[in-house]
Amino acid sequence: MKARDKIKALKKEIDKLLIIHYSCENLSDDNEGYSPRITSIAVQNVDSRNTNSFSIHLIAEEEQLPRENIEQEYNQLEKKMLSKFYEFVRQHKNYNWLHWNMKTVNYGFEAIAHRYKILSSEDAPNIPESKKFNLSSLILEIYGDNCVDHPRMIKLMQINGGVHRDILSGKEEVEAFRNKEYLKLHKSTLCKVNWFRKAFTLLAEGKLKTQRSNWLHTVNQFLESLPAKVLGFVSILFTIYSTIDLIYKNYFVNSESSKPANIQNDKK
Repeated sequence: MKARDKIKALKKEIDKLLIIHYSCENLSDDNEGYSPRITSIAVQNVDSRNTNSFSIHLIAEEEQLPRENIEQEYNQLEKKMLSKFYEFVRQHKNYNWLHWNMKTVNYGFEAIAHRYKILSSEDAPNIPESKKFNLSSLILEIYGDNCVDHPRMIKLMQINGGVHRDILSGKEEVEAFRNKEYLKLHKSTLCKVNWFRKAFTLLAEGKLKTQRSNWLHTVNQFLESLPAKVLGFVSILFTIYSTIDLIYKNYFVNSESSKPANIQNDKK
């Protein structure tokens, strides 16, 4: 299925479209364990804009755990956070999930599932691949791989309304976690989810701005414009008229002219 068809399908079930984004530890080997710890997850319903937050610091607050003791309880806090997240997943089996490059075991759905498996010794509820849609890939397929410079997410934000003050880069998120700035980290995750909803809406309306656009997208934009639709409608009317005129000339005018001369004289 092509990108435009996927977007149309998602729009038809907009009430069942969820946007997900999460933050984690450093993606390099500079971690306590082999896999980076998940620090916060945000999920937003595109239609209602309701957002569900899952975060280590929120779990710590529910447990009435002092800030200075959070680091010592990371494993238990992360486990409870992921358990809540997957309970949410179970309750939304038939929903579609829109994400930004969450496609590898290093960073993605598989990475979250792996962390849950490590901490709980249980398999995570499966989200079918057919329910996952990469917003970044949809944009690149429509506008072209060179439509925007790296880092693409930030560049697109700058072009389409600016970067929110609470948004952190990946490196800044890692630093915030190290400094135990949990609220700052989670606010960044929430802002990115909000922006992904805006980007999807602009993309679906053909209004997403990029630095460059490929010729195919330009052609498609013209074909979907009002003048092109009016021109197409006029062309259809002209074709119908031409067809009727041709039929009339072939079957009525020609048949009259081909009648025997004596018959035509009798009519005089």
